[in-house]
Amino acid sequence: MTTIAITGSSGFCGSAVARAAAAAGADVICVGRRPGPLGEHRFWDATRGAPDLTGADVVLHLAAAVGDPLPGRAAAATFRAVNVDGTARLLESTGGRPLVWVSSASVYTPGPGPIREEQAVGGLTAYGKTKAAGERLALAAGAVILRPRAVYGPGDPHLLPRLRRAVRGGRVLLPGPDIQLSLTAVENLADACLAAPGWPPGAYNIADATPYSRDATAAAVCGVPVRHLPMPLAHAVVTVGTAVARLTRRPQTLSRYGLEQLTVPVVLDISRARAQGWSPRRSFADFLAPS
Repeated sequence: MTTIAITGSSGFCGSAVARAAAAAGADVICVGRRPGPLGEHRFWDATRGAPDLTGADVVLHLAAAVGDPLPGRAAAATFRAVNVDGTARLLESTGGRPLVWVSSASVYTPGPGPIREEQAVGGLTAYGKTKAAGERLALAAGAVILRPRAVYGPGDPHLLPRLRRAVRGGRVLLPGPDIQLSLTAVENLADACLAAPGWPPGAYNIADATPYSRDATAAAVCGVPVRHLPMPLAHAVVTVGTAVARLTRRPQTLSRYGLEQLTVPVVLDISRARAQGWSPRRSFADFLAPS
């Protein structure tokens, strides 16, 4: 029986991967500050020390600093401590074990057309920049890198709540015109995580089979029509919201990261992962369907 160590297994994506691994018959070691949904728990703070991976055959790294922090040096340092320095600490312990490092499409510098893995990476936010820097360390160590985009599913704490917070006066207020974008069902990501240890090292985009209309997706989630907010006004909302958040310490309704997620038309080419035998089995329609 395979033993899989999963970092970040108490989070949204990590817990889904842990459950999928156990359902596939693996022994699961949940590595992180909090216990995962099942299996053995081994404490690890990614900002200090190296994890205990004793007995693991495979390592799936999903621990990450995510979210919408206020811009500034403090946020950048926090993200770097986990996404870059934490990766270096993890690599000290892998000992040649197969490593799957879950990154994000936020590492890409936006460009036209479906994005292939060869496109330049760098990121637009502290999250994207530090994930790109962590990737470079993992790639140099021979890891498989997965780049999902906007992961959603049961218990999603990021994408769907952000859309629902945009409802005002019976409308969803979204910045700019409608765009096409890739989304990734958490089940599709979990499938890729479990298949990827056998793939050649390198980066792989992971997303649902087809891109979605942002406006149609938001309307389906919120149950109300979409109204567009002009981009200059959206940028002003971000600027004012940042200032208010600094004073009140409350989350922004629309942050710079949220603006990026909702206005940059990121469509991923997933043919490289498909060539390894992985195929997305879930769609947003499946998520919305009554259980």
